[in-house]
Amino acid sequence: MSSAPLYFDHAATSPLSEAARGALLEHLGMVGNPNSLHGPGRAAHRLLEESRERLAGAIGVHPSEVLFTSGGTEADNLGVKGSFWARRAKDNRRSGILLTGAEHHAVLDTAAWLESHEGATLHWAQLGADGNVVRESWEEQLSLHGDTLALATLMWANNEVGNVQDVPWAAARALEHGVAMHSDAVQALGHVEIDLRTPGLSSAAITAHKIGGPVGIGALILGRDQVPVPLQHGGGHERSLRSGTSDAVGAAAFAAAAEATMAGLQDEGLRQASLRDRLIDGVLSTIDGASLSGPALGEGRRLPGTAHFTFAGCEGDSILFLLDMMGIASSTGSACTAGVAGPSHVLMAMGSSEQDARCVQRFSLGATTTEAHVEALLAALPAAVAQARSAGLAAGSTASGTSGGTAGGDPGGRPPGSPPAQHAAPPRAAPTAATAVEGVQA
Repeated sequence: MSSAPLYFDHAATSPLSEAARGALLEHLGMVGNPNSLHGPGRAAHRLLEESRERLAGAIGVHPSEVLFTSGGTEADNLGVKGSFWARRAKDNRRSGILLTGAEHHAVLDTAAWLESHEGATLHWAQLGADGNVVRESWEEQLSLHGDTLALATLMWANNEVGNVQDVPWAAARALEHGVAMHSDAVQALGHVEIDLRTPGLSSAAITAHKIGGPVGIGALILGRDQVPVPLQHGGGHERSLRSGTSDAVGAAAFAAAAEATMAGLQDEGLRQASLRDRLIDGVLSTIDGASLSGPALGEGRRLPGTAHFTFAGCEGDSILFLLDMMGIASSTGSACTAGVAGPSHVLMAMGSSEQDARCVQRFSLGATTTEAHVEALLAALPAAVAQARSAGLAAGSTASGTSGGTAGGDPGGRPPGSPPAQHAAPPRAAPTAATAVEGVQA
């Protein structure tokens, strides 16, 4: 296999696009704080504001609605914490948050922090087996708790299984109850058509490095009538909501990446979807015990470049290590903190058992993925799965791969669709590198 790794982890971060690279190289030598009054400062300020306008134009919002941040996590924190505090300050009855158990941890952990430190009450909407929110459950939670909700939040496209939620519908229902709505749109932007000004949507988090931009620059898309409580203070930047010296060069690269991505959205989406479907068909037709997560093909909206599988009877980590030794980069798609993997909280929120939620692998495609890459993965994957199965599951699990899990929640009494307690991975014995790669040639 080629010495250059085959990269199937675009959902984690995408390679820098030529447009973004060109913007970075053009402006990296710029010296000047965008808030300084001298000539270099004014030049940096001009670049920042021009980039804001270009980004806004590319994604269909007003420039004043773009608040630059360090990335999607910060944007989610400001959108959730800031809105919670602002809404509760106006009405101290409003301390509830409506969400699902499949949110990114930038939202889940933020909500959990508000619950433990600020007295927030979390209300969980149930998910179906395809990962999409059960509409009746969403509406029921709004009807029961709408008067006490500070906000609702729903991830636009899931970073693990790749299902695309009907955020406009959910936001419209929240609006009917006077509830502010946030969405983590990090995985959706640039991959499917979305309307960031959809009625009822108060805020949305986006980031550059998922669409070919650099790491370290993102944005909160915030309605002009929204005034969340700032998370940090010290300068009054970004509508006095996000203090800190703005990254003008990063903003320029973000804007360039967004323009290029949005211009090719339809054609590139069709190309990636074709490769994704070939991958899905190849995996399901050649590997016994493989199952596709999320909506079945043709039965629901799915990100064009994401395919997520459960391979019964083995650890997802083992497959990852084996493929890595073969020069193929993939992901377990599981909850990961400081490099310590656990079962997929997304699959568990969808009704899978903890055991099955360990047997996962995500392959995410992007602009650099080719048909030859997919065929190389399909050629290598059966042997990796077979070797992983021979290594077996971690201590405390069995190799059957049968869960009996349902979408009704676990026997411990958690609300249907909610994440595992404390959002933490339970301890387990990880396979050693020697066990994982035994008998496999790189």
